[in-house]
Amino acid sequence: MSSNDSTSKTLIVALALCIVCSVIVSTAAVVLKPVQEQNKALDRKRNILAAAGLLVPGQSVEEQFSHIQTRMVDLRTGKFTDELDPSSYDQLKAAKNPERSEALAPENDPAKIFRREDYSIVYVARDESGGVDKIILPIRGYGLWGTLYGFIALQGDAKTIAGIGFYEHKETPGLGGEVDNPRWKSLWSGKQAYDDGEVAIQVIKGSVDPSAPNAEYRVDGLAGATLTTRGVDNLVRFWLGEAGFEPFLNNLKSGEA
Repeated sequence: MSSNDSTSKTLIVALALCIVCSVIVSTAAVVLKPVQEQNKALDRKRNILAAAGLLVPGQSVEEQFSHIQTRMVDLRTGKFTDELDPSSYDQLKAAKNPERSEALAPENDPAKIFRREDYSIVYVARDESGGVDKIILPIRGYGLWGTLYGFIALQGDAKTIAGIGFYEHKETPGLGGEVDNPRWKSLWSGKQAYDDGEVAIQVIKGSVDPSAPNAEYRVDGLAGATLTTRGVDNLVRFWLGEAGFEPFLNNLKSGEA
């Protein structure tokens, strides 16, 4: 057998092996995609429940989430809308679409998101009488290394913070990554988001003195992570502000949402 024949056969076998492997990988990706999407949706529900302090370990996430209403809000009017289906709405994709979002001037964009979508998904937990128990809002904004994505939850009065949580970020472990620390997240519960109708909550540098005036509007900063602290402060204040969910929350309190 000539060396050329041997080389040709080797190349043919290698090519055939590559094709078979590609088919196997592609097939696996297609077959597993529904499972991956299901797990992604389940993880999102888990994070929503956790941010609101409603997650009970050991119990079915789907069962717990069945008590949460998923609604669409028009951020331009601050009112609920049925124009879009939340189950098929991609909020982050909409934020990149000039026809479905609004460009933000730098001075009006402390969260550094550049564009704000016209519609947002919100989550509402009802109490036994049908009243609003918790309102869970999606939030995002730039930290030190990238965008933080999470949820902030308010009590039914639409001003007392129930909790906060971030499900995706690129912050430094042990520093800005402490946004995942349960102790730090617990500091938010009971804080007041608004004072006389204005966004008042702040994430400060250092620790809050509980006896100081306005302590109910202050949250400890992240030690050694000044830029992440500033980023969290900016994104929370933006989304609770006039360009974010403030009009919706005002309408919800007055029964006009």
